[in-house]
Amino acid sequence: MEFRYLGRSGLQISAITYGNWLTHGSQVENDVATQCVRAALDNGITTFDTADVYANGKAEEVLGAALKGERRESLEVFTKVYWPTGPRGKNDQGLSRKHILEGIDGSLRRLGMDYVDLYQAHRYDSFTPLEETMQAFADVVRAGKALYIGVSEWTAEQIRAAHALAQDLGVSLVSSQPQYSMLHRVIEPEVVPTCEELGLGQIVWSPIAQGVLTGKYKPGEAYPEGSRATDAGGGADAIARFLNDETLTRVQALAPIASDLGLTMAQLAVAWVLQNPNVSAALVGASRPEQVAENVKAAGVRIPDDALKAVDETLGDVVDRDASLVAGSTPRRRPV
Repeated sequence: MEFRYLGRSGLQISAITYGNWLTHGSQVENDVATQCVRAALDNGITTFDTADVYANGKAEEVLGAALKGERRESLEVFTKVYWPTGPRGKNDQGLSRKHILEGIDGSLRRLGMDYVDLYQAHRYDSFTPLEETMQAFADVVRAGKALYIGVSEWTAEQIRAAHALAQDLGVSLVSSQPQYSMLHRVIEPEVVPTCEELGLGQIVWSPIAQGVLTGKYKPGEAYPEGSRATDAGGGADAIARFLNDETLTRVQALAPIASDLGLTMAQLAVAWVLQNPNVSAALVGASRPEQVAENVKAAGVRIPDDALKAVDETLGDVVDRDASLVAGSTPRRRPV
């Protein structure tokens, strides 16, 4: 396993980080989820990412149970707060002081831990003053319930404002967790340069584009049974924009590039995001333990410049590059 510093902080994390969105507590049985976590540990992964909203808290419970008995100091555990949780009451959401302080206590209770290494704002809250949000995060850190703070899917402008407040409050805003893959590069024009300047590292999710970059979805063919594209519980919506024939045809053309490098297409996709020097880790999930072992092989891979150029030429204009799309992740109304 390769380990990288998270931004300019002193925290080292595994370059392949295990995430349990859309799996633990929902798509896979708890015993299989536990097997996937054990496989992650066996393959050198020490960093685990979850959120209170995943399966309405069940994902945190499953992860905590799977990690029970491990030396806490040897792990880096991340969780997030923003989306509606619990009974979805009027204050069970957002980044108000009330929800953040209650949210961290709920997450720690479900994880069975005294602290998390990183507590992240799962989205930007346009309805709560940023000063209130950052003060609450600072109090979480000062209480010893989180060691660092981060954000997820924030614009460059939002990150810059939060970073300034974090500095004033004396706490470490160290990370951004955006979607990033060969097919979705909207963070490159603005978010990445801002984070490089301020010292934040990227913990990127969906490096395999919800499974599209594995090559298992073929143009003009039915989706594989049991795949994310067939999941009516949310997976199908997340992957839909990639499932057009032009994109799928171009993705199939990546196979020779991967083969020449001795990689599977999934390994190529994960290794590709890790080539970006601002990326501290790639988040991977799994519904089977063997998937973890395969993804880990992307750690430490260096893709030569000619292969990177070939990827760009192969995918061409099917890639999302519009920086303005980042702002679309900021909810324009209260979630409930």
